[in-house]
Amino acid sequence: MGRATVSDSDGGGAPVKAGTGPNRGEKIWNGGAGANPLRVSVGMDHRGLALRPAIFKFLNDRGMAIIDRGTDRPGPVDYPTVGRAVAADVQSGRARFGVLACGSGLGIAIAANRLPGVRAAPIFSEAMAELFRRHNHGNVLCLGSSWQSPREIVPLLERFFASGEDQDPRHRRRVAQLDGGGCVACLAGEDPEIFAAIAGERRRQEEHIELIASENFTSPAVLEAAGSILTNKYAEGYPGQRYYGGCEFVDRVESLARERARQLFGAEHANVQPHSGSQANMAVYAAVLRPGDRMLTMSLSHGGHLTHGHAKNLSGMLYSVTHYETDPLTRRLDYDAMARLAEEVRPRLVTIGASAYPRQIDFQRVAELAHAVGALAMADMAHVAGLVAAGLHPSPVPYCDFATTTTHKTLRGPRGGLILCRERFARAIDGAVFPGIQGGPLMHIIAAKAVCFREAAGPEFRDYQRRVLENAAALAKTMAELGFAVISGGTDNHLLLLDLRENLPDLDGKTAQTLLERAHITVNKNTIPGETRSPVATSGLRLGTPAVTTRGMGPEEMRQIGHWIAEILTAGDGEASGVAVREKVHALCARFPLPYP
Repeated sequence: MGRATVSDSDGGGAPVKAGTGPNRGEKIWNGGAGANPLRVSVGMDHRGLALRPAIFKFLNDRGMAIIDRGTDRPGPVDYPTVGRAVAADVQSGRARFGVLACGSGLGIAIAANRLPGVRAAPIFSEAMAELFRRHNHGNVLCLGSSWQSPREIVPLLERFFASGEDQDPRHRRRVAQLDGGGCVACLAGEDPEIFAAIAGERRRQEEHIELIASENFTSPAVLEAAGSILTNKYAEGYPGQRYYGGCEFVDRVESLARERARQLFGAEHANVQPHSGSQANMAVYAAVLRPGDRMLTMSLSHGGHLTHGHAKNLSGMLYSVTHYETDPLTRRLDYDAMARLAEEVRPRLVTIGASAYPRQIDFQRVAELAHAVGALAMADMAHVAGLVAAGLHPSPVPYCDFATTTTHKTLRGPRGGLILCRERFARAIDGAVFPGIQGGPLMHIIAAKAVCFREAAGPEFRDYQRRVLENAAALAKTMAELGFAVISGGTDNHLLLLDLRENLPDLDGKTAQTLLERAHITVNKNTIPGETRSPVATSGLRLGTPAVTTRGMGPEEMRQIGHWIAEILTAGDGEASGVAVREKVHALCARFPLPYP
């Protein structure tokens, strides 16, 4: 819609920010009552459109600031989408109250009530409006055009906004129990500071373009499992061999997770208990190495990870580490050079895998060169595990003795770790995890891992991973066309690296990350091959596409995002360009909502 104005029938008002059309963006109208007017989010479907002028006139006449969630034109509109949009404004604190309208007021109320902390109800009388506010602490008023005229809703709005919340402890206690067993609602009442921080983080995720390669958005099912009552259960040990009673159901959960992981990756054994990818790596080291044993691993500045023997990490303190690097010209792995280094070092373990390497990895070649010198081979596939599961990246499982991964990133599960190995190492790996480096497993997270593995086995997941690759390629191509140095010339996976020294020699990675953050584009600074700055400043940026692809964005959006990145980083006035781009970012994010109700 571009810059919008409100028609006279809407009650007038001046736009503060324009949206992107009906049922999609956000338009804020300020009725003009002081610097901090009461903010009300308003939305309706096509059936509720008849009530829109009366709602807007009422709120504007009383000086309230309106967040307009549409629709403002004829044509079918899905009421659940509008209901969730208004409810999200109330839940996050963007708006104090919400007003919704559809044909009956019923369906849109159901949609709004799906969000924790939101209390929505269809209201048919002034007495109901007052009771709803006082006793139920209602915060979203729902109206129905099928039996309410524009004239009839005005007294309902008047009574709703004039009524206050009854502070009787009985009512407060009951309100706290309304939503989802009371858990989230209890949090809002019990610890409003934490509740506000969580609501703020939801708003950040909604309104920012997430380009951190190691982050993603889980499915609602994964999120539900991760927040389940399984967090209450201690279960030290393994299924059928626990040190606590009452484990029959968590045994089933962990057995399902292990079996699904084995089938998904074609592994002989799976351990789903590691709390993180770092702990998964350390468990493998503990299982097969002794302090002082030699390791051959990838250098951090060339794409490796801290747990691959960095001097400041426990892995670098315990073991004798030699690092290999990428080719200085191509910035790709040189497997012949790795083989020669393995012959020279004669390590006990060779690791392969990266946190910032944009090309496919030949796991078979690495396993062969390791085994040729009597070493074991471990693949850390944390970043590409989703691509591997979908068959779009070579798998290390048939060739390497161990494969470790996180379960978030491209795999799109909960934050956690996983170890796959050959059966002959199963006992050593299990013992290294428990009792070696961990106590009780996080059974709620293991349940979420099981859901994630099931999702990753489906055809939709393969299509998702294909789109991740397509988006990464489009973003890399755009950045190269705009004059940025893309390390290795492009990408084969979900991420790309920019060397800022080529075209912006005075701009370091830390500053670039901050400039983009102001525009609500989230990236991370990153060390790069041939790094000349400190790890705090860095000379590079890492960009990834898993999260934006989960939201439904495609190559066209990647090209637009690439232009925004270039605009911000090359602008003379970073603050001004950041503000200008931020409005465009918000409009784009509104078109591609998070996968949560």
